[in-house]
Amino acid sequence: MPQVYNSFKELHAKGQINLLTDDIRALLVMTNSTAWSENDGKVYLADLTTLDEMNGANYARKVLTNKTITKDDGNDRAEFDADDLTFASLGAGTRQVKGAVIFKHVTSGADSPLVAAIDLPSPVAADGTNFVIQWNAEGILQLA
Repeated sequence: MPQVYNSFKELHAKGQINLLTDDIRALLVMTNSTAWSENDGKVYLADLTTLDEMNGANYARKVLTNKTITKDDGNDRAEFDADDLTFASLGAGTRQVKGAVIFKHVTSGADSPLVAAIDLPSPVAADGTNFVIQWNAEGILQLA
């Protein structure tokens, strides 16, 4: 279940984050991350108590590409989606990968607002092969 940050909801409602036109990125986090347990008062990546970003070989944050927002009248919501992410030849990290944190990239963790934390069905160890994050068929986020 995604953790959508309250700060994102506010910034999005004020027009300060545009999921389609802003530089929206994803980073992988490992099992010690507090990204899912923190929400109130957390605005920027640097605000998370423990980010626990992936530290395996060949790892780099990814830009979300081919972003879309689709109206879903049947479910009374809008769905934000983008291409699935492939981390080529991702080496093993210190711990298993728990999921991804989505954020608006500005210049650093201190000024890059959090959007959401997306968890994997279960933690996965990287092993040097391609590591793929396949988003939910109904989008990365469902905005109701």
